[in-house]
Amino acid sequence: MSFDALFSHVKTTTALGQIAGRLSWDQETMMPRGAMEQRGEEFAAIESVLHARKVDPKLGDWLATIDESTLDPFGQAVLRHTRRSYERNTKVPADLASELARVTSVAQGIWAEARARDDFNHFAPTFEEVVKLRREEAAALKEGTDHSDLWDALHQDYEPGSSGAVLSEMFGALRPRLVALRDKIMGADQPKGLSGTYDEDEQMALTGILAGAFGYDFDRGRIDKAVHPFSSGAGLDVRITTRTNPEDPLNSIYSTIHETGHACYEQNISRDYLLTPLGEGVSMGVHESQSRIYENQLGRSRAFTEYLYGQMRGMFGEIGVNSAEEFYAAVNRVTPGYIRTESDEVQYNLHVLLRFDLERQIINGTLDVMDLPEAWDTRFEADFGVKVDKISNGCLQDVHWPVGLFGYFPTYSLGNVYAGCLHKALRADIPELDAELAKGNTGSATAWLGEHLQQFGGLREPRDTIVHACGFEPSEAPLLDYLEEKFAGIYGF
Repeated sequence: MSFDALFSHVKTTTALGQIAGRLSWDQETMMPRGAMEQRGEEFAAIESVLHARKVDPKLGDWLATIDESTLDPFGQAVLRHTRRSYERNTKVPADLASELARVTSVAQGIWAEARARDDFNHFAPTFEEVVKLRREEAAALKEGTDHSDLWDALHQDYEPGSSGAVLSEMFGALRPRLVALRDKIMGADQPKGLSGTYDEDEQMALTGILAGAFGYDFDRGRIDKAVHPFSSGAGLDVRITTRTNPEDPLNSIYSTIHETGHACYEQNISRDYLLTPLGEGVSMGVHESQSRIYENQLGRSRAFTEYLYGQMRGMFGEIGVNSAEEFYAAVNRVTPGYIRTESDEVQYNLHVLLRFDLERQIINGTLDVMDLPEAWDTRFEADFGVKVDKISNGCLQDVHWPVGLFGYFPTYSLGNVYAGCLHKALRADIPELDAELAKGNTGSATAWLGEHLQQFGGLREPRDTIVHACGFEPSEAPLLDYLEEKFAGIYGF
């Protein structure tokens, strides 16, 4: 009886959380600009209801009386997620949770204004408040745990079981080979890129074709535009956004494929898990593994770009390259750039590692908010060899910190590592994959991911989810081997 009562309570809380997520989607896509202040109050109100349900003393009573040994694996996983949520949420005062929801909602709009103006000072006071509140939350979450610092306490919300120390070791192994590969590429002849102007309505039409080709179910989703592409929702309502640039169609193409990876993960989770803690992606790192393998190992492969080249020529005519092989090279060009979301596979993780180090300093109190622009620019020039030209291309480019998502950024690189492992296992199981991708058929690859990983949602812990899918312990080696082989072939060294 206790488990049934707990399960009913959790399902209602999960449903309310999905409603809150729909408010976020609306704010990013359709909300009138003048509604920002009211939306902040709406977020604070629903967050107070959610927080009250997550810390309801009845949950503690049920958790104390349920005999885990009497439950099946589904029930045990529900209990694990619920206990983790309860223990974390009971540490955070209700007024702090509500204030965080209000401030981060308002901060998002102010960040967008500051980014458009290239004016960090316009955002700095609000950002300082966001950091202050998140540090207070981290201090509460850290109490009674073995987390080594405040950042680790926040990181558990996105990748349970991970830590800054473990990630630093992994990223330390990534960096030398990535830098060496980039240096080789920069010393080679560069392939030409696309040219021309691309109608934005036609770009949106193509995004629909590509999302469908990767298995996105439009009966349970939709595509809209946003400043920063994202996926939202779970179960039977999973929405994605993209953005268009008339000078760069690859931006919309690959942001769409990326978000489709996220969305298909959510859509393919077992219906038995609907509106339960198991009915959504188990962690941000595992989630990112899906978006990155869709976008890169599949979407930027020589085989799939052969199909995409035909789609591009049919829709836009002349695009500045004259063969599928030239298009493949153009899609995978490695060039200096400021924007993480537009970065190539080789340099992408260097963007993430920069943010990982800086946000740990911010949360752990060794870097002041007002010193962030200088710290960012100095690190960026050291890592990428170019100076940041404007702050919208620097520390204001991402929405994550403005909305308080500290601890999130390293999951992007962790997801790349996981994607490398999944790709190695997938290729071993489907040797004929390239022949299918060349026809625009991703079905065997996406079905493999659905069968081996996506359907299970939050049934297992994050790392165990990858081990179950791949059959081996994850490491950075498969990703690095894949990158070195791919780009040596493109650049001829």
